[in-house]
Formats: sequence, C-alpha cells, structure tokens
Amino acid sequence: MAVSQKYLLRVHVTTDVAVKVSLTKRPESVEELITILREKLNPRLDFEFTLQYEDPDFDGQLTCLLDIQELPEKGTLKVVRSESDVSSCASSDTDILPHVPLAQRLKCWPDTFPVPTFSYEVEHLLEEGNRAFEMSGKHLRLTRAQKHNILETMASVMHTFKAYPSDRDVGLAAEALVTTHPCLKEPGSTNGSYGWKTSLKFKMGNYRTKLARSGCVEVSVNAGRRSVNNPEREHPRSNIKRARRAEVNYLPNFPRGEDQVSLEDMRVQIKNEVEKTEPNKVMIEKLMQTAFALRRHEIVQDSPMVKNFLEKWPALRFDSQVSICAEFHRVTNINLRNQFYAELDRHTPRLMALYRQKAARTGKISEALRTILNHYDLQTPDVNVKRTAVLHALPVYLREGDPEFFKTCNADTLDESTLFDTPVALLTVVTDGASQTSPVHFTSSSMAVVVEGDLVLRDIPGFSDAFALLFGLIYALHLDYPRKLVHTFTFVQKIFMGLDDGKPLKPCLHALKNDLLLKE
Repeated sequence: MAVSQKYLLRVHVTTDVAVKVSLTKRPESVEELITILREKLNPRLDFEFTLQYEDPDFDGQLTCLLDIQELPEKGTLKVVRSESDVSSCASSDTDILPHVPLAQRLKCWPDTFPVPTFSYEVEHLLEEGNRAFEMSGKHLRLTRAQKHNILETMASVMHTFKAYPSDRDVGLAAEALVTTHPCLKEPGSTNGSYGWKTSLKFKMGNYRTKLARSGCVEVSVNAGRRSVNNPEREHPRSNIKRARRAEVNYLPNFPRGEDQVSLEDMRVQIKNEVEKTEPNKVMIEKLMQTAFALRRHEIVQDSPMVKNFLEKWPALRFDSQVSICAEFHRVTNINLRNQFYAELDRHTPRLMALYRQKAARTGKISEALRTILNHYDLQTPDVNVKRTAVLHALPVYLREGDPEFFKTCNADTLDESTLFDTPVALLTVVTDGASQTSPVHFTSSSMAVVVEGDLVLRDIPGFSDAFALLFGLIYALHLDYPRKLVHTFTFVQKIFMGLDDGKPLKPCLHALKNDLLLKE
C-alpha cells in the first residue's frame, strides 16, 4: 500500500511572520498552491502575490516558483507581494493610490492577533506542551531563555502593527498567545493571560528602547526625556508623539538609500513640476510617495502652519481630490472615498429614520432637525442630496453645533479676508438667487475647505466630497478635530472609516452605534 506524500512548508508571510502549512499532496499547479495558501492564511494573504522557494541547486538562494514540480516536500516559501496589487485600496476610476512599500505598515491592529513562529526549540517544546495539556491539563514550565524568545518574537510582530499598542491591544495579543498555545495558560489568572499581558507591556518598552538606539525615528522622537542626569528636560510621559487616531504610518523612517538632503531635492523637483503648464502627474505621484516620510517628519516634529506647509508641498493642492486621498491612504492604508461613501450610504436609511424620530419630539434639537428635514423633503431625492442631509444633521443629532464650521457666501462677493479668524470650516459657495441664511444648501456652485483662515481646497463639486476631503486633510496634516464637533468627527472616524484607536466610545456615540445596529 503506497504511503501518501505529505508536504510541510514554512511560509514567510512578511519579513517577521512565518507560518507552518501542511499539505496532504502536491498541488496540481502553482496557481492552485497560491489558492490553497490564500484560503489557509486568510486574511493575511488578501492581496496578489507570487512565491519564492529556497533552491538547493543554488545553496538555498531564493528562486521564483514557476513549476510546481520544484516544490520541496519540506522547505521554506516566501510570499512576495505583486507591485501591481491594489486590492487593499480598491481605488475608483478617479483615484490614483500608491502601492505601499514594505518599509511602511500595511494594516492596523488586527482583530485576531497572528501568533508568530518562535525558535525551533521553543516551537518543539510548545508542541509537546500543548499535547500534554490536552491529555492531562498539565501546564508548561519555561526557562528564562525560552520565555525571552517568546516575548521578544511577540514584541517584534506587535511593532509591525503599532509602536505604542494600547492596553487593549496588548491584552488581545496575550489572549491570542494562550489560545494558540493553551499549555502557556496561567492557572492563577482569570483569563489565563494576565501575566503574559504584563510581561508583553514591559517587553514592548524594552523593544522600543532598542529601536530608539538603532535610530528608528518613530520611537527615537520620544527619547532623551528627563532623567537623573538631565532633570531639566521634558517629563518622559508628556507630549508623547505617537499615533492617536489609528494612523498606520504615523512617523516612518526615510526610504532606504535616501536622507533628508535627497528628499528635499525631491520636494523642490515636485514644486517645479507642479508649476509647469502641463505637469507630469505620474512623476509627481511617484515623488510624493517617496518623500512621504519627509512630510510626516515636518508635520509631526515641527507642527508648521498649514498655509506655509502647503506652499512647500503644492502637490497636495494640485488635483486635490486625488492627492488628499492618496496622502490619507499613505497614513492609514484605507481608501478615503470608497470607505467613506460605502459606509455613509449603508447607514443613510437608518440615520434618516433616527433623525425623523428625533424630529417628531419637542425641544431645540428636534426643531433644528425638523428644519433640515423639511428642506430635504422639498428636494428631488438623489444620492448626493441624501448624503448632504445626513452629514448636516449628524452634529445636530449629537447635540453639537459650531456656527463657524458651516459657512455660506455668494460666488460674486467672496472675500477671503473675512475668513481670517476661522480655524476650520466648510464653505458653501452659492449663486445670486440662493438664500445665504438657509440652514442647508443641497445645490451649490461649489464647495471649499477653510483651515487656519486660508482657503486650502477650492472648487469641490459637492458637500459630501468636501466633508470627506476635510477629514482626509485632518489626517494628512495631523490636525485636531474641530473643538465643537469632536463627537461628529470621532463618529466618522470609528463608524464610517473603521479607524478604531482602542479608546471607548463616548456614551452618545455608543448609543448611536447601537441604534444603527438594531434590527427593526
């Protein structure tokens, strides 16, 4: 009787994460192998990729796997992301979004933490320990070196998602560890992972210290604080520069082979190209992608005035609907327009129903909602009208209001000097016949975005486009949310855009989220 051939593969999903995969037989083709790996390792491999293997004919050097007959029974494969892949951004016809290089992070903190592969010794020990725990419930005792290997490997993978993970994030990682390897559960802990959570917190601190000494800008920017030898310096816990709104690439290092001087030359080249009569958009996009780290360093470390920064980087204003979306994608790795409109349209029916329920009651909030809905009912319903109504009524429903945020002006009498004291606003430009006192304008000649008293974006076709671009600009320029509309923008961030920063929702936002998810 023939013994079935078994294939044992060590698949490197990323530089720091390798996964063991077992196959009962050789696939029929390389394409079938890719399909099998995508199914087994979903959602880690939700992009287009090719495979490389360690070729014994060339002393283990990596070689592209083109013939399935070259697949070894026991060997190592490396996943190589295709340069043409844009599956993570799903861009529309008008969006030119960059491919994010591997030097930058690709995803936010995952819902299910991917436990990495540890050293050969530790993996063998854990395999035996899991088997013993399943049979007799016996917990595994680790030596100091073995525990160090587990913590160090976990910390390196955690850093690929966040440099400063929250308490919740570390807890999820610890729970994933003891779920994958139940022999590591602690009998004295309520969930079996409390001690691992504490150890991972300390290990992440040590890991950041090592990275800061090696020159990793994301963490070295917070080094050199107050100490025994330097008591006059800033307190170690004050003004920590770290991602606070689920930014994936908050402060990346310069690309390999580039420094501040070479990237500054690129900035000048971009500026000169934008000023041409027929600028090369493809070249501008490539240079903007390469110089992304330089912009983040200026924004995070120097906090420049918005007007001055946009004068240095005019490409952010050039073809703004593409450039702002591309910059937002670089920071969060999320397609701004697709995600914003998909979630806005999905929640529109339920939000409109909630607005009408509230408007049927008495009070100032109900009266303001009734006014908006009465104007909406007079319009010819289409998708843009619905989006405008939902976004205008959202801050009212959340009991927020800023008379300086929604501004209206006549196209012929626009005076930019009147905007000097405006921190942030959406400006609706109307024609002569339109009333400037109307609470909401469903038809306008154009929209504009005002930041720090300057018209930073002009000639935006619709209100919902302007709102989305303002949200993207806030992330691109590392701006604070409008002080009187914090709940509104937090709702857009967490519910519409799915950018969860790990902080609990405020009661009013939590109640609205529950209302949206209720099934009638």
